[in-house]
Amino acid sequence: MDLYSPQVIKAIKQKFGFKNSKSLGQNFLTDPEVIRAIVSGAEVSEKDLVIEIGPGFGVLTDEAAKHAGKVIAIEIDKDLLPVLEFTLAAHKNIEIINEDVLKIDLNELIDNVKIENVKIIGNLPYYITTPILMKLLESNLNAESITVMMQKEVAERILAEPGGKEYGALSVAVQYRTIAETIIEVPRESFFPAPKVDSEVLKLTLRDEPAVKPIDEALFFRLVKAGFSQRRKTILNSLSTSGYPKEEIAACLEAVGIDNKRRAETLSLQDFCSISDYFSKSV
Repeated sequence: MDLYSPQVIKAIKQKFGFKNSKSLGQNFLTDPEVIRAIVSGAEVSEKDLVIEIGPGFGVLTDEAAKHAGKVIAIEIDKDLLPVLEFTLAAHKNIEIINEDVLKIDLNELIDNVKIENVKIIGNLPYYITTPILMKLLESNLNAESITVMMQKEVAERILAEPGGKEYGALSVAVQYRTIAETIIEVPRESFFPAPKVDSEVLKLTLRDEPAVKPIDEALFFRLVKAGFSQRRKTILNSLSTSGYPKEEIAACLEAVGIDNKRRAETLSLQDFCSISDYFSKSV
């Protein structure tokens, strides 16, 4: 059974009386090339535990299970559970969990499975991509990589370098913790129903150490958030929202060699680290 066929998806929906949930952003992947690209891009092997976010009808789950030691698929929509039981019946190495990925303790999930190599995959709903990514990145997961599909616009923001309009707090947060690369670009026609925008699959390889090493990580991200909170203002003015007096910010920028008329979008991770460390040392 070709699970990715639109005809098969229509037949399964009719069989189970399933209706797409607009609130959950359900667009089901139907392109076998993309499905294979996600699994091969993640370099899934029989030594791996694969955690999939949002299996939908199980098309990606099915492909991952052919290569992985075990697949745990986290699905929030309880109406999809009987569908997944049907479409994935041939596999004995799949566990379906009916949970919200934003609420589940992924580290506990990983610890309960005696497989050391962990890889995360998924076709992320557009409306909640960033919260899911930040949950994954901030959980200090014992995982090798996160290979996920997302709206192309979000992928461009993640990959952006300093100096462009796409570069922002999300770019810094993801690049701080991972090495990001494009696996495949995905046209909207690869889904059923087709969304209004194109997508892209990124592989985020988790770093052993952050890209930069601020003295105070929480302060580093507080300053990054402040810097991008008012993108059109100078870094001197935007950092004023962080709680530090403007004269102290001016002194900091001069000390670390950053022109106070620059904007946050021109600052590298190391620039933000230098600013953060200046205030850490001045306490």
